Amino acid sequence: MNPKLGRLDQNLDVIVDRLAEAAGSGAHLVVFPECALSGYGFASREEGLAHAVAIDGPEVQRVVSTCAERGCHAIFGLLERDGSRLFNACVLTGPSGVVGTYRKIHLPYLGIDMFVNPGDRPFAVLDAGGLRVGMHICYDGTFPESGRILSLLGADLLVLPTNWPTHSECAAEHQMPTRAMENTVYAMAVNRVGEESGFRFIGCSSIVDPTGRVLAKAGGDSEEILLAEVNPAIARQKHLVRVPGRHEINRIRDRRPRFYDPLVAPNGRD
Repeated sequence: MNPKLGRLDQNLDVIVDRLAEAAGSGAHLVVFPECALSGYGFASREEGLAHAVAIDGPEVQRVVSTCAERGCHAIFGLLERDGSRLFNACVLTGPSGVVGTYRKIHLPYLGIDMFVNPGDRPFAVLDAGGLRVGMHICYDGTFPESGRILSLLGADLLVLPTNWPTHSECAAEHQMPTRAMENTVYAMAVNRVGEESGFRFIGCSSIVDPTGRVLAKAGGDSEEILLAEVNPAIARQKHLVRVPGRHEINRIRDRRPRFYDPLVAPNGRD
């Protein structure tokens, strides 16, 4: 998608239209980029707040209604207003309403992330019609702890709505295959295209299976819909038998957490 900065109504029309189109092609879960509703490159907190919405507001409800009409689920990025607080968030909607939300925990010095509040809720796994989904956003994906925690919580699929600009080519190429392989889960990165606030965004969205094999990948310049099949049973089988009795691995069972203390040592950020 190529969201237009500050044009909520126009972006919402595109989200609803593409949601219907993807569902018409058989999609059960349709995912859009980070800040798909608002755009990303705001220059101040005030600008961001002016284009933020409440989770229980009419914009989200319109997506819920489309999910109900089409019998599917959707994940899309937005700026969330919660009182005086502002979050870079994404929401999972389904036929029955809002299933859950996520507020971006790791914030880069870029775009609206320079002005939002840090996410204040723990990672969580949500049910999307029998598929267990773990949501995180853009910069979160460069912290392997994010994907590992969501996998430990039972995710079948890691979903990463993102706004990757130029200089993110390595992430677009390697991040999702690596996260998928190391956690034995499906993974998808959904990036935007186009230019905004002096930045060009590189597209290259992808859907990857639990071996790290790319199932579908987009180009870098135009809006596209990617389709791939996800089988939760494959993601839930962590014990991989390559040669019975000779080569078997389980990257969840074989962890040694007592050696991982430096991962959670304070660094002055919290």
